[in-house]
Amino acid sequence: MELYSLLTNGLVYLMIAVFIRHSLHRLRFFLHMFQQLGYKTNELRQWLSGNLFAKVFTTEHLLYSFVIMAMFYFVAERITLTAGAIIMSIFTIFWFLGTSRYKPEKEKKPLVYTPRMKRLAGTLFVLFVLLWFFLIDFSFNTLPMRDFAAPFIHTDPYFIGFTLLFADILVPLILYIGAWFLKPVEATIQNGFKRKARKKLASMPDLKVIAITGSYGKTSTKFVIHSFLKERMNVCVTPGSYNTPMGICKVINNDLNAQHNVLILEMGARYEGNIKELCDIARPDIAVLTNIGVAHLETFGSQEAIVREKSTLARELKKGGTLVLNGDDPHLQKLKDFRDDVKIVLTGENGTITASDVEVSPAGTEFSLNWLDRSGAIRQSEKIKTKLLGAHNIQNFLLGAAVVSEFGIRPQTVALAAAGIEPVEHRLQLKQRNGLLVIDDAFNSNPIGAKNAVDILVSFKNGRKIIITPGMIELGELEYEENKKFGEHIGLADIDLVILVGKERTRPILEGITSSIKGNNKEVQIVDTLFEANDILNDYARAGDIVLYENDLPDTFSS
Repeated sequence: MELYSLLTNGLVYLMIAVFIRHSLHRLRFFLHMFQQLGYKTNELRQWLSGNLFAKVFTTEHLLYSFVIMAMFYFVAERITLTAGAIIMSIFTIFWFLGTSRYKPEKEKKPLVYTPRMKRLAGTLFVLFVLLWFFLIDFSFNTLPMRDFAAPFIHTDPYFIGFTLLFADILVPLILYIGAWFLKPVEATIQNGFKRKARKKLASMPDLKVIAITGSYGKTSTKFVIHSFLKERMNVCVTPGSYNTPMGICKVINNDLNAQHNVLILEMGARYEGNIKELCDIARPDIAVLTNIGVAHLETFGSQEAIVREKSTLARELKKGGTLVLNGDDPHLQKLKDFRDDVKIVLTGENGTITASDVEVSPAGTEFSLNWLDRSGAIRQSEKIKTKLLGAHNIQNFLLGAAVVSEFGIRPQTVALAAAGIEPVEHRLQLKQRNGLLVIDDAFNSNPIGAKNAVDILVSFKNGRKIIITPGMIELGELEYEENKKFGEHIGLADIDLVILVGKERTRPILEGITSSIKGNNKEVQIVDTLFEANDILNDYARAGDIVLYENDLPDTFSS
């Protein structure tokens, strides 16, 4: 009898362990998604709604619920609790031992245990430990046993199965609630970082702050400006795509020092009010607006809202500062008389810093950089040669030249610096991999940039051309239309193999390809993940081929 009791209770304990393990894997998964969503509770809510039956309440939860109800209402009276424990443990192990749904073989961007993540994860872990302790303690010590099996089994297997299932289902909800409760704590901590950053900037009155915003091209323009200025000045610049309040505060508090003359900040925005929050930390002496496009249209709601938000940088510019605008952008042209207490410089065909004699090839870009006087005549010109690919990079150089002119940097210095500029990581970056030439444009997700990337791919004379893309995201109501146009452009291009990542997501791209004149002759393959796309590439490609990775969606996006 003792062996029988030990075996029966062992199965119950195993059932408990399986559920707790499953819930912990779910918790880590949802924490990972929350981090990739920028710790935004509203975006987490939207993501949970969009993945309600794929991740939140799954088939396993539904089937296990049916099993519990069937056992409790139709079978429990006909069998002993020990038999019920055996049956429930089998179903538990069968459906909840595996965690592959929440633990992919490869993660594009792993979970990072930042201080904020540690606070949130630690709080939630304590909450779940208390919840599990209460449920298990009640089940074992309070719940009355209903039949003669009480001496052989310590708890009701149906009740413990139901409560642990319920706790497992509640994981994302408890995460959401926990994140909400921690908001005041996080706000207090972030305000402390902001105060520290403002205080540090106030202690450096001679420091010049350059702020850059726009729908796209921010990071590339930032590094162009940095490359031009660092030849003559001591510059502190935010790395990569650091463009959030905490990213900017981290650079100011940790990296900026008294030897720096210039601070270059990239300012990103997904909602109205984001730019103002950033300018409240570091008000710029020079503001650069690269363009107004449809990036993040989904979160802004309209292009008018994007224009208002990006224009905030011009409003927050210090009196007597310099506002540098892409004069080829019709929205930004309207800002040429925006303020009368700042200097306004336009670049491009409608500006005073222009490009001519443009030559674009797989080897890079060449053009003449011209400084015009008020009459429109060229007062100075310098030949620019750069390894950066694509004519769209020229506007970044014009904006950079306008900025560094305010520091007295000579055109010859600009030309020298331009020759040494390396591509920004994951933005039309050329790489060699196993005999293939790879164009890594994984961080590009705007319509103009995507079209330019395809043009660059087909500009290579030798080798077969391959493109791997999941399309563009966060374009709101224009997303379908823009992806279809992207597909039409791919269809007309001389590309040998198109690999689309995500059947549903890339449907408009496929429609665009097949509707184009050459599209029906294209070899198109559709896969669910980037990893599957790479498997196809490895089987298909041979030495000398060129492959373009156009955009790469984060783990939060499903196929």
